[in-house]
Amino acid sequence: MSAFIYRPARTAAFLAALVAATLTATPVLAAAPMAKTNAPGYFRLMLGDVEVTALSDGTVVLPVNKLLTHTTTAHVDQKLAQSFLASPLETSVNAYLINTGDKLVLIDGGAGTLFGPTLGKLVANLKASGYQPEQVDEIYVTHMHSDHVGGLAAGEQRAFPNAVVRADKRESDYWLDPANLAKASADKKGFFQGAVASLGPYVKAGKYLPFEGNVELVPGVRAYASKGHTVGHSSYMVESKGQKLLLIGDLIHVGAVQFDEPDVTISFDGDEQAAAAERNKTFAAAAGAGYLLGATHLSFPGIGHVRAQGKSYRWVPLNYTQLP
Repeated sequence: MSAFIYRPARTAAFLAALVAATLTATPVLAAAPMAKTNAPGYFRLMLGDVEVTALSDGTVVLPVNKLLTHTTTAHVDQKLAQSFLASPLETSVNAYLINTGDKLVLIDGGAGTLFGPTLGKLVANLKASGYQPEQVDEIYVTHMHSDHVGGLAAGEQRAFPNAVVRADKRESDYWLDPANLAKASADKKGFFQGAVASLGPYVKAGKYLPFEGNVELVPGVRAYASKGHTVGHSSYMVESKGQKLLLIGDLIHVGAVQFDEPDVTISFDGDEQAAAAERNKTFAAAAGAGYLLGATHLSFPGIGHVRAQGKSYRWVPLNYTQLP
């Protein structure tokens, strides 16, 4: 056997040639395409023994600097800029699924097809979260504007076939009354038509059951009258083992403005003075007691605490929690 003789210069040249050949032979890959999608829109937390799942129905772009009232366009633009936002503002539409252990309760039903193509994702996200529409026992409506009830029906069919829908009697008396539709202004008729189309299948099936006043609807979930935004707007308190979450629907629309200035209202409010008073009362109570709030139009999942700062409030979003 002949002896191997190590020659550094020859070996280095060989390795350089091998690397060059390898690089030449390897095809150049194109950049990976952008996925351009998020994870499914649900967020889950435990409130004592109750499971709460925030569900995204999507977002809708709103010209909030023109919609907010008791303020000016310039001032709203300034407040938005302080939060690195601008108008038109991409605005969340949230709903909440409450599993008490005995009942599966949905708070609000999203927009369905009534508000355009960027909404209507509630059912898909409910399924992604591990539930099916057939499992929902009861649906509690904060109010009957289209972005809260549009997802309850698909055509003339109930999207939640086994659920009973409940809302304040004043709300359904107003929005489901044909006389009110007939005399409504042109820009308001759509709200009446959307309410009738969305609630009609449940009314027809005997699956709509209104309530009156502040009442416990199932153990651990209580309705509270919070009229102003609409005539029968309701909030829902979820409570378990001393922990509380108040779901406030449309008591706030633009957090970057209305926490600092809770007297600022929005053109969708039926009674602006009452809506502002209810918002102030609700924020003060939550700040004083330290319980959670959940709101339809705060950035998803829309859950957090409020802290009083003089006559203003600071929003403290809920810390992300990884459930086992």
